[in-house]
Amino acid sequence: MLLWLIRHFGLLMEQVESRTTGDSEIFLTARTAAASVMAFTLAILFGPFAIRWLKRRFRERIASDSATLNELHAEKQNTPTMGGMFTMGAVLTSTLLCGDLTNSFVQIGLFVVTTLSLIGAWDDWTKQRTDRNGISVRQKLLAQTVVGVVCGSVLYGELRSYEFGTQLLWPVGNIGVTLGVFFIGWSALVVVGSANGVNLTDGLDGLASGCTVFCGLAFAGLAYVCGHSIIAKYLSIPHVEGAGELSVMLAALVGASLGFLWFNCHPAEVFMGDTGSLPTGGLLAVAALVTRQELLLLVIGGVFVAETLSVIAQVGWYRLTGRRILRCSPLHNHFVFRGDHETKIVIRFWIASAVLAIIGIASLKLR
Repeated sequence: MLLWLIRHFGLLMEQVESRTTGDSEIFLTARTAAASVMAFTLAILFGPFAIRWLKRRFRERIASDSATLNELHAEKQNTPTMGGMFTMGAVLTSTLLCGDLTNSFVQIGLFVVTTLSLIGAWDDWTKQRTDRNGISVRQKLLAQTVVGVVCGSVLYGELRSYEFGTQLLWPVGNIGVTLGVFFIGWSALVVVGSANGVNLTDGLDGLASGCTVFCGLAFAGLAYVCGHSIIAKYLSIPHVEGAGELSVMLAALVGASLGFLWFNCHPAEVFMGDTGSLPTGGLLAVAALVTRQELLLLVIGGVFVAETLSVIAQVGWYRLTGRRILRCSPLHNHFVFRGDHETKIVIRFWIASAVLAIIGIASLKLR
């Protein structure tokens, strides 16, 4: 919307074009900032109304496989869930108003956020309306994989003309392995892995939303510089024309996450549910794929990776030996069982996320 208004002011357009450096989009920095502030404001303003509505319809049921964990989280019983509805609503609204809707990468981002939100809502709805713990793992993974394949197919068409477009790049040195058409399958794996990584992290008040802020900021910066030929060349990272527009959407995610965190900090007034966690991880995956920084996502999103690996290691080791590596998985539950206060665990995970984001951005100068 804002970009449309700018483009239809001819005299202003001429003045701006004469002062635009490199190939950065018109007012990209301002629109990125505006999207973040707008998403935060929308989440803050509509959060209370959404929470009251959710409280009457969708309340968290504490019913994990661990009786001890259920006891430790007993006070969270009946907390409103599916808060991702107003968080993702803020992201989508801010993107529609501030982003360039003709940009293919923005379109892919909107598609992934919308479809994964619907899948998450389906899962949350099933938890609320039945005795099951959501839809089956097979159903969820199949639906996510379809989204990932569609995303990867479109990105393959957009990126294959670039030098590094379909290469898997090592973060240091720009050493790449050409994936070719297998890029589509790789993209699906990144989308599904990232979406479920955030979902597994969403277990303590403010944990996933706080980590999303740091990870989202890092990738908003990466998308911005990836789309600018001069800065990308200076940092020796792949330049993808139009990638900068994703910074608008990622900034909206950061703003919405901060707004959600206002209500989600301990003790939480609302949980995001799969409705919010799946699209959050999916959008981060899109940013990593477009900027060709999937392996850097493993660093910047290291908290999400650690949570995911902790579950895989716990389940795998238990099946092999009948013993557990952690007291309870995902990783944050291990510290809960150890007796650490929830706020201490969350803040320490935030610190880890911030440090990993700094390391990831700093690694750009090692190329």
